[in-house]
Amino acid sequence: MTDDLPELGFYGLPGHSGSPRDLLGQVRDGERLGLGSVFLSERFAAKEAATLSGAAGAVSERLGVATAATNHNTRHPLVTATFATTMHRLTGGRFALGLGRGFDMLFDVMGLPRVTTAQLEDFIGIVRRLWRGEAVVDHHGPAGDFPYLSQDASFDEDVPVLLTAMGERTLEFAGSAADAVVLHTFFTDETLARSVAAVRRGAERAGRDPAKVRVWSVLATVGDHLDEEARLRKLTGRLATYLQGYGDLLVGVNGWDPAVLARFRADDLVAGFPGAFDAVATPEQLRRVAELLPDAWYEAAATGGADRCARRVVDQFDAGADGVILHGVTPSEVEPVVAAYRKVRPARMAGLPRNPGRS
Repeated sequence: MTDDLPELGFYGLPGHSGSPRDLLGQVRDGERLGLGSVFLSERFAAKEAATLSGAAGAVSERLGVATAATNHNTRHPLVTATFATTMHRLTGGRFALGLGRGFDMLFDVMGLPRVTTAQLEDFIGIVRRLWRGEAVVDHHGPAGDFPYLSQDASFDEDVPVLLTAMGERTLEFAGSAADAVVLHTFFTDETLARSVAAVRRGAERAGRDPAKVRVWSVLATVGDHLDEEARLRKLTGRLATYLQGYGDLLVGVNGWDPAVLARFRADDLVAGFPGAFDAVATPEQLRRVAELLPDAWYEAAATGGADRCARRVVDQFDAGADGVILHGVTPSEVEPVVAAYRKVRPARMAGLPRNPGRS
């Protein structure tokens, strides 16, 4: 059995997968390589977080499992609390419930309320009370009005709550309220360090031990061992897709030049593109998009040979992260990087919990 690396994680079904069964092999591969956790995002097609979490928990024995993220407003609090309790017991304590803000425009068309910090704080308080065996009676708060919520009076479930965050205020809130935080892909090392500082600051202001909040960076890991089309899709395609969706936020937090973003958006290919670049663009289109983006923006990823990618993983720890999610790749696709990382692994990483929500 390969020694575990609890500080490394991966996303299950990276990209726009339409084959959820592929997750089973990815989880087994991740455990074989000794990766610490699988993180599960959610898309309203064939990537439903509760189903995927159960599958990941069922075919693993050591791997941590986390949603990163689902939304609190798409399920009733009692349903989400029950999902988390079920996963907690199914995995023997390896599960973390990861929540995120989601996308306002999507919630608008779905007829759901936009997510606010107040709602998240209220919701987290509700589910934690339920996990402690308490009844929630005549509740009126930002998360909703609930006459009576209860699971089981005998419950004493210690389920970590994880939040995904980008902006400074959300990061500070995450430090004050969550057990762990997942950042975003394509953060520069400087942005990563500022983000970690914001989480720690939020925890300290709330009277919590800042070291008790586990912070995960998300590092696009696209090594030269992958073929050109895969590299284009996982690097240029993914960055371009983020710039399509919330480019102002990503450019802003990184301190990148907004004029570059404006030129990107004004390009004929980009302005009229009928979908996400990482999902439907051809290699030729991706090469053209690559010409619109500065080389410096790619420095926020891990590229090149396996040794160089491994060094970039260590850079994340040097910037303050407690864990690194190797993003955009399956475990088998990142195997050479994991092997190289073992040679440069910082000694301080040993002994971390398997649950990605625990410090």
